[in-house]
Amino acid sequence: MSNPMPLPRQEQWGRRLLPLVTVVPYVLLAIMVGVTVAIRRSHGDSLTIDLALCALTAAWMMWMFTLHPAWRERPQVMGLFMGVLIVLMAILVIRDPWFGLFTPAGYFYAFRILPWPSELAAIGGVAIVAGTAQAAPIPKTNVYGVLGYLFVLAVNIIPMCGLAWLGQKGEEHEELREQALAEVNEANRRLAASMAENAGLQQQLLTQAREAGVSDERQRMAREIHDTLAQGLTGIITQLQAAEQFADDQALWRRHVQAATRLARESLSEARRSVHALRPEALETARLSEALAGVAERWSALHGIEVQVTTTGTARPMPPEVDVALLRTAQEALANVAKHARATKVGLTLSYMENEVALDVRDNGRGFEPDRFGDGGGPPDVGDEGPRRPDAGAQGGGFGLVAMRQRVESLSGTLQIESEPGVGTAISACIPAAPAGAGA
Repeated sequence: MSNPMPLPRQEQWGRRLLPLVTVVPYVLLAIMVGVTVAIRRSHGDSLTIDLALCALTAAWMMWMFTLHPAWRERPQVMGLFMGVLIVLMAILVIRDPWFGLFTPAGYFYAFRILPWPSELAAIGGVAIVAGTAQAAPIPKTNVYGVLGYLFVLAVNIIPMCGLAWLGQKGEEHEELREQALAEVNEANRRLAASMAENAGLQQQLLTQAREAGVSDERQRMAREIHDTLAQGLTGIITQLQAAEQFADDQALWRRHVQAATRLARESLSEARRSVHALRPEALETARLSEALAGVAERWSALHGIEVQVTTTGTARPMPPEVDVALLRTAQEALANVAKHARATKVGLTLSYMENEVALDVRDNGRGFEPDRFGDGGGPPDVGDEGPRRPDAGAQGGGFGLVAMRQRVESLSGTLQIESEPGVGTAISACIPAAPAGAGA
């Protein structure tokens, strides 16, 4: 016998038709036996063949279906069962037409146990047997009788096969609906998983954004402290040391003390503005070129070094962050000249070009080797022990050029440093410019 195979009809009709195929066929057969006995005895006919056929039919249903439930899921076995049962019903109907009342049992079995399209063939076979029983009174010796017989068969076959076809279409529709529902459930599950994943990614992005914000703010404060407090304190210390050297000369002493006081006030003001993330005071009332000129003038007066400021190209408003970056770059470059270069002349050039703005700071000081000393805060100190790195002996020293580079590169710009010992140093900061007409 064949391998077990689940039947679609069993799942759909099992609970509904199970009582009909386990009880009703035997009840119908018992009724037909009683009718046969009554009719045969009234006519004095023999009951042996009819009772034997009924017993054989009952035994066949009992053995193939009732006593072996597992066989109900084997299509080939059930096909054999239905084929033999239809033959037995046909023999009974041919002998006694009233056995047509037993054919509903055949329909129950066909709907219950056979898959499509075997079900359709079995139903057609049962319908032929039922139509034969119904057409028994019709004489088939002429054309009209044959046509009448065929009409009765059609009346039985067409509706029952149509019912089977509608049931199959309904089952296919149900399967499609269940499949669509399963796909929707799977899509909802994936959507829920995606939403959970997106929520996790969003939380991760928020965390990274907060961390990046904290890091950016720390770097901003570090740059601002270096460009305001550190430079201011360095200038104050220099002026106070110079005042100590001229303690006997009241005029020079007073001049250095006043310079230190002015630097302290300016540094305090810039520190307050840095805390509130405000633009440098020099840029509040003047353009970048004018602010650079003012910074250079004050620095030159403080350190006694000549500064030449030049602006090329057509000056135009720049975004505030560009102005701040270039102003701070100029301040840091001048501070490095004062601390390390021992220069006598400094040139500061602001160039407005079509697509970018550049700041060049050059001095004629002693210079240094950039490849040897890296991006420290300036050229190496030279003393009795020879050159040394500017950050030697001071934790956190050498932040100047790093801060400059961070400012410029954060605006998609570039910072270049050219220097040689005894030749001087040139620092060039170039930043892409906003379109003409952009607000400052």
